[in-house]
Amino acid sequence: MPRRLSVPTAAAALLLLSATGCVKEISSDERLDRETQNLSAKEMPGAAELEKITCDDATEALAKARNVNRPETDRLVDYIELYSSLRKRTATFEEAMNRNPDLSYREGTQHLVNAKDVCVQQTADVRVEFETYMRELVGVPTVQEIKGGNTVTIARLDFNTLRQAIETLEPDDKESLLNQVNAAEKRVAPPAAAEDSRAPASGGRRRGR
Repeated sequence: MPRRLSVPTAAAALLLLSATGCVKEISSDERLDRETQNLSAKEMPGAAELEKITCDDATEALAKARNVNRPETDRLVDYIELYSSLRKRTATFEEAMNRNPDLSYREGTQHLVNAKDVCVQQTADVRVEFETYMRELVGVPTVQEIKGGNTVTIARLDFNTLRQAIETLEPDDKESLLNQVNAAEKRVAPPAAAEDSRAPASGGRRRGR
């Protein structure tokens, strides 16, 4: 007749099997951790693409956008392109580091963390300057030209570019700003009237409205 295991013996056997399983799982984790530690910074997922990204090159583009001697539509386009580029670079850093947190903590990756911090700061600084300029243009979107005795209201800049700037920044009052631009567009003289006002070569003056 087969001998039955006592309750204490069965419990001990079950405990031994459980312990053996835990040991195998811990051993696997430890082995994986050791292999990860042996990876250099450039071998980590995402590190290679981050090595190519920098936001230290924003100075020249920002100087162009600040140049008050250039057409305001061109300046606004430069702000849109620069801010969009910086935001994209910052998002790339954040996505890669969220996907692989080791990029923020491993030895040899501090330069990537520093590069990300520069992008974050540059993006924030340019946004403040860009938004300030955008709001200035929304506040005074048209000017009046007086030529040959005629006063004509004309656009200070391209309204579609101004709308694009608002959409790019996405401020909390975006809809209100867009409504202001739409209202200003309705006040602008038709192109033919504007051309007629420019026809006389006599001196005139412009004033904001």
